[in-house]
Amino acid sequence: MSKKTSRLCIIDRFEGDWAVIEYGNKTFNFPKELLPQNAKEGDVLIFNVLIDEKETENRKKIMEDLAKELFKEE
Repeated sequence: MSKKTSRLCIIDRFEGDWAVIEYGNKTFNFPKELLPQNAKEGDVLIFNVLIDEKETENRKKIMEDLAKELFKEE
């Protein structure tokens, strides 16, 4: 397997609500609902993962507020 081919994410098969993705010598399950509707076995995928900084901060604040409430001295 060439170096370029080993870095591709390829849909191997579908199992229920999951797509089994090959990445080099590894496989992993990926939620089928996050793939394009026309995705099929053998398709090569491109992942573009971004961090939602605003939502991360919102969730961090929620967790901090819950911790303050939980550990509030009475």
